[in-house]
Amino acid sequence: MPKILIVDDEKNIRNVVKEYAEFEGYETSEAADGMEAVEICRKEDFDIIVMDIMMPRLDGYSACKEIHKTKQVPVIMLSARSEEYDKLFGFEIGVDDYVVKPFSPKELLARIKAVLKRSSANENKIEKMLFEGLEINVSGREVTVDGIPAALTPKEYDLLFYLVKNKGIALSREKLLEEVWGYDFYGDDRTVDTHIKMLRNSLGDYRKFIITLRGMGYKFDV
Repeated sequence: MPKILIVDDEKNIRNVVKEYAEFEGYETSEAADGMEAVEICRKEDFDIIVMDIMMPRLDGYSACKEIHKTKQVPVIMLSARSEEYDKLFGFEIGVDDYVVKPFSPKELLARIKAVLKRSSANENKIEKMLFEGLEINVSGREVTVDGIPAALTPKEYDLLFYLVKNKGIALSREKLLEEVWGYDFYGDDRTVDTHIKMLRNSLGDYRKFIITLRGMGYKFDV
């Protein structure tokens, strides 16, 4: 039974998400602010976190970064703001999805399922892959560059793993959005380009394996 941590300073929102999640068979815990969420995550493990951005004591972005220092748990952010900058900033710090308030509880549950499905699919039978000095530990979700751990965000890892899994195959930006983000994303192609740039920076000399296909997309090739 997947465990969800619901983080929002508005109790009625926590109650709505909790009611729908438990009806679908999920186990739920609650936190009223980012600080409480960080403390709970130090003691318990969760399969996914649904977290508001604007909260007292510690905002959702800061809480997400603090939690990801020790645990690579997927995060869906809730926000009343819909600006593209906010979404891109969230993705850059490792957020897996972004839902704008007011939201449909059914849509949120569908997104939770999609994120959990992607997270589970990444636990592939292949344990480790080595490309020169670039090593990818699939089960551990770890990447090392010449023996040094690379500080990839969860979304960077998902993108790298999908590219590697489809090594030598040309992938359009639309295909990457569909497969890595997992639904009809409401951003644009710049989201992919931003994450590719971040990923290349993380890979150092092995950025050479991610090849740009002008006017089309990218592919991973050795």
